[in-house]
Amino acid sequence: MYDIVIIGGHGKVAMLTAPMLVESGSTVTSVIRSRDQFNDVRETGATPTVADIESMSTDAIADLLEGHDTVIWAAGAGGGDPERTWAVDRDAAIRTVNAAEEVGISRFIMVSWSGSYLDHCIPEDSDFYPYAESKAAADQHLRDSELDWTIIAPSTLTDDRDRGGIEILPEGDGRTDATEVPRETVAQTIVAALECPQTSARTIRFNEGNEDPHEALRRIEW
Repeated sequence: MYDIVIIGGHGKVAMLTAPMLVESGSTVTSVIRSRDQFNDVRETGATPTVADIESMSTDAIADLLEGHDTVIWAAGAGGGDPERTWAVDRDAAIRTVNAAEEVGISRFIMVSWSGSYLDHCIPEDSDFYPYAESKAAADQHLRDSELDWTIIAPSTLTDDRDRGGIEILPEGDGRTDATEVPRETVAQTIVAALECPQTSARTIRFNEGNEDPHEALRRIEW
């Protein structure tokens, strides 16, 4: 299958995604910030690797990605600290895209959010502005790259159990019709995107819904 690097490997979405990828036959390396997270990641079936993406140069990230064919970006600063949000959600994500191009990565999946438009309309004095602006900038940088990319853009995340499906939002509706989606469903959608070539060069904005992610993504027109 695939030889995958997950950036942000101890995050909630990544921890749900890794065992699904391993079960499907892929080899997974999960990049984490702390050795304290080793055992949690090992239990998913992934191989943990400690690296501080926030501070690494593009060349250092390229060395980290060398030998793999797929990157899943699932990292994030977690909100609350604007400087870290800019540093991780925008700058480190952009450097990782550049590094992936440098080493010839064949597939790049970016986990984003449904409102990641350049004209997201979040006011600059909002606490949410650094995140909105960072995700929009990182997503656009990926779109402008030469990589085979897909942007997975769920609405507000919950810790509910997956109830079996998604609802893909038409472009533009991610601003107004976004509701919620379980992280487990996001993980299912990441796996489906890897298996559905129709998602190449697509931004998939979605809520929780009633359609199996594989079926929903297969219906996307080339």
